[in-house]
Amino acid sequence: MSEKRLTVRAAAPARRRALPVAARLTLAGTIAATAVVCYLFLFIQGSFDFAFERRLTVIGTMAVVAFAHAVGTVVFQTITHNRILTPSIMGFDAVYILMQTLLVAFFGGGVLAVTDGMPKLLTQTLLMVCFTMLLFRWLFSGRSGSIHVMLLVGVVLGLAFRSVSDFLQRMLSPSEYDVLSTRLFGRLTSAEASYLPLAGAVCLIVGAVVWYRCHRLDALLLGRDAATNLGVDHKRELTVMLLMVSLLIAMSTALAGPMTFFGFVTAMLAYQMTGTHRHAAVLPMAFFIGVITLVGGQFILEHVFYASGMLTVVIEFLGGAVFLLHLLRKGTL
Repeated sequence: MSEKRLTVRAAAPARRRALPVAARLTLAGTIAATAVVCYLFLFIQGSFDFAFERRLTVIGTMAVVAFAHAVGTVVFQTITHNRILTPSIMGFDAVYILMQTLLVAFFGGGVLAVTDGMPKLLTQTLLMVCFTMLLFRWLFSGRSGSIHVMLLVGVVLGLAFRSVSDFLQRMLSPSEYDVLSTRLFGRLTSAEASYLPLAGAVCLIVGAVVWYRCHRLDALLLGRDAATNLGVDHKRELTVMLLMVSLLIAMSTALAGPMTFFGFVTAMLAYQMTGTHRHAAVLPMAFFIGVITLVGGQFILEHVFYASGMLTVVIEFLGGAVFLLHLLRKGTL
């Protein structure tokens, strides 16, 4: 008993010295804002107007991607009660790759440039939302819904779509494959500026809906029975949240390409940095971490390593390594 009391007394000062959640959010927001300002104004060579406009477009794209993956992953992990799963692992990337490959296989490499525009963005987003809503609604909201069944079916469908894509890609000419390959990786620095108003509006609407339901998300963490006893319509909230996640990830993927492990890393760090399960703290922290990672990483790669196009590759490599380490340490899904 004496050793236990000494341990509690020794741990008490450490808890008192810990920063409150509000201070941590303020610090993360300050670092994110500093990274944005540094990227916008430092090391500009040549025309300031041209460089500032280009960098502003890149910042807007990164903000949309960070918000979509951070918020989408946190919400998805809440409704699935699993810190390992991410929406990207469940087949978004495979659907996007298959759509791009089918376009090139049937209409040639030039079709990607010819069809670029708002109709294509909306069509890709709608198709990915329909696919994920059918998958998640069918497998997770029924009486026999299971996380493991949903994971298995999502992975199997993703592998099937990737197999079809690989088969079609092998039939392409080298020039067509080169054109296609540029669309199959995250492209944060080459997104169209005309897409950002729509993507930003989607993020604002979804963000408002999710923020309004923060307390219901907290209740969903307790499980179906506990949430129902607290007055939450579990099936309705599940459907709404799945739709919000689908919209965010589909819009981000159609805008800037697939990113598999970025959302997992931001969500994991957000929970560790906040030290709480309350979504009112975790969601903004995840967004700030996402902005810091993307903007800070792009700034370092451009001005230190002179490799501006390598950010998504680095994030996917490090994110995959972190995912495997976290899975091995946890030892279970």
